Amino acid sequence: MEKAILAGLENDTSRGSSIHTMRELAQLAQTAGAQPVAEVIQSRSRPDAAYYLGKGKAEELKIIAAETGADLVIFDDELTPTQIRNLERLLEIRVVDRTALILDIFAGRARSREGKLQVELAQLTYLLPRLAGRGTQLSRLGGGIGTRGPGETKLETDRRRLRKRIGDLKAEIEEIKKHRLLHRQARKKSDIPTAALVGYTNAGKSTLLNTLAAANVVAEDKLFATLDPTTREVALPGGGSFLLTDTVGFIQKLPHHLVAAFRATLEEIAAADLLLHVVDAAHPQAEKQMAEVNRILGELGAGMLPVLVVFNKMDLPEASRQYPILSRQNQEHVAIAAKSGRGIKDLLSVVERLLRQEDRQVEFLIPFAQAGLLSLVRRHGRLEAQDYLPEGIRVRAVLPARWVEKIRREL
Repeated sequence: MEKAILAGLENDTSRGSSIHTMRELAQLAQTAGAQPVAEVIQSRSRPDAAYYLGKGKAEELKIIAAETGADLVIFDDELTPTQIRNLERLLEIRVVDRTALILDIFAGRARSREGKLQVELAQLTYLLPRLAGRGTQLSRLGGGIGTRGPGETKLETDRRRLRKRIGDLKAEIEEIKKHRLLHRQARKKSDIPTAALVGYTNAGKSTLLNTLAAANVVAEDKLFATLDPTTREVALPGGGSFLLTDTVGFIQKLPHHLVAAFRATLEEIAAADLLLHVVDAAHPQAEKQMAEVNRILGELGAGMLPVLVVFNKMDLPEASRQYPILSRQNQEHVAIAAKSGRGIKDLLSVVERLLRQEDRQVEFLIPFAQAGLLSLVRRHGRLEAQDYLPEGIRVRAVLPARWVEKIRREL
């Protein structure tokens, strides 16, 4: 396991919250396979253009690196190519910024072809302006955190070939985008409502999907356990069902390269009828995490979609303490513990109400020759009563308006 020093800045506005961001950086480092051995935080109004930290603090960092035997320094912000170059020359060990660290984790997590293509695009877009003068250093430093993914041979090719690879990746991802669009259109034609799980990383989205749909989705207590979107059908208490998609978790300072590269995947969010914003209610920074998720949703064009806030991990004492404050700011919300199943019935009832706000109560007389329409009523709505008469089946049901019209056309 590589030894890493964590480094960051705090100013008047970030003082206090820097403890939590550095704790998150430590989690990211551990997820990537590094062992944090020291932490350096400097108070500065803005990063130094040459070294990010002040020159004196950077030299102090070199001493700490020698004393701890650190293999690399991980910075809590995205560094410029100049800052990386200057720091590596001064420190004589590998320098990785928060963006490269997150990209590295994604490279290790990607399983599907789509995920791998999107991660590689994000990595190469990030690396392209940082190639100048780094080829020999990468060879000298060998592998490790920040070098996973495309590999040294690709990174040492000239810019022209690298740009061509980026172009090829974009073209492949565009094909995936078209494929996903066709899938979404097919789902829309089936008239099954859709919802997407969104939230900060490790909030419990995959656990919730498993609880709701009895799905075998990887749900681990680690950052970015889910990269590839998974969609499952979930039954509603009053009859019918909806499609629920689990998506990649968000995080503070989510690299814009990653958001851009994963847009094909993240468009699943913007296409949903309802968003379930899962919140780790026990986390000390729950409010800030919620704000960050809302900011990214706005960036994705999903800021105006209906949202149900799902406060998770309510079986933990910290969540019970924070819930009164968190819930005060969110009118439409439910409190659950996805792992134990607590509150799941309430959640499904609220989801059903929100997805069926425009449903209509209707009565049909279905001839026996068209009894198959009864299964459509059950699948897409809530069957409230049925009476068998000599001329057919009288049905009272609650259905989406579009299905009312479709069934009437069949009769």
